[in-house]
Amino acid sequence: MRKTQFVDGFPVSAIGLGCSSMSHGYLPSEDDRRDDEESIRVIRRAVELGIDLFDTADVYGPYENEALLGRALHPFRGEVHIATKCGLVSGPDGKFRRDGRPEHVRSACDASLRRLQTDVIDLYQLHRVDPAVPLAETWGALAELVSAGKVRGLGVSHATGDELELVHAIHPVTAVQYELSVWCTQNLADVLPWSVKNSVGFLAFAPVGRGYLTGRLNGAELPSDDSRSRDPRFRPEAMRANQAIIDGLRRIGARHGATPAQVAIAWVLDQGDNVVPIPGTRHRRWLEENARAADLVLTAEDRADISALPPAIGVMSWDGNRTADQQPDGAFAPEAAHA
Repeated sequence: MRKTQFVDGFPVSAIGLGCSSMSHGYLPSEDDRRDDEESIRVIRRAVELGIDLFDTADVYGPYENEALLGRALHPFRGEVHIATKCGLVSGPDGKFRRDGRPEHVRSACDASLRRLQTDVIDLYQLHRVDPAVPLAETWGALAELVSAGKVRGLGVSHATGDELELVHAIHPVTAVQYELSVWCTQNLADVLPWSVKNSVGFLAFAPVGRGYLTGRLNGAELPSDDSRSRDPRFRPEAMRANQAIIDGLRRIGARHGATPAQVAIAWVLDQGDNVVPIPGTRHRRWLEENARAADLVLTAEDRADISALPPAIGVMSWDGNRTADQQPDGAFAPEAAHA
């Protein structure tokens, strides 16, 4: 698989693998329950396909996803890049809060290193900015981890433009992580241009719309335990209204012998040389389908047809601060605790 250059000395595969759904977030069906051994096979198949960027976080599980990734990638540690996150913690009540205290950052890093079975984290990301702690203190603690050799590069997720400027001036940002897909384009207006201007990588999570853009969801109401059920785009009426987006992706895919998911991923790749989509899956079949999207080149006609698709129904306005009431993967969870 071709490479993308985040910054000098940090080349990664054009498509990465988001691992959170293997341990967290989406509620599997009765015949699709969590299977760690199959997830390990998926991760190792990704390595065979040339995927070398794997994204996780300590709060996924919590902690279980990092341990899973550590088991799966231990034999390949010199061949791959591991990206994980800190700064969001799960309480005993299942609610999430932010924690950007320097002492938490340091202890969280050491714990992640142990679970990941590695001496260094390739990309350590601040999952959420903690409004109760000066951001300069949090980012300063992260920069100290780079100096200590525990971390190679720093990233940040869901920060505002002003926050990005602040942290980048303290220690260079290697990559940012935000949702980006055909039905979630808000970050094209500000974050993506900022990343290009500053030669920063852009990790695009949910490039297939949390599964919706695959065309495999039937529009039925999701179980309440599925994190997507709190996202307005996954209400049955919204999914039915958004079917026009799926139909358009199918038409474009038919020109190339591609699936709607592959067109959606190819569109994300098409947004910039520094953009790396990180679709997640628990299945080798879908992993292989997603990986083939790296070879799909959209035409001018394809781009025009995608631009003409109707906007998604149910999309909420986005800003860096509203993520305090979200679950770690970005799905809405109004009951989540604020830091």
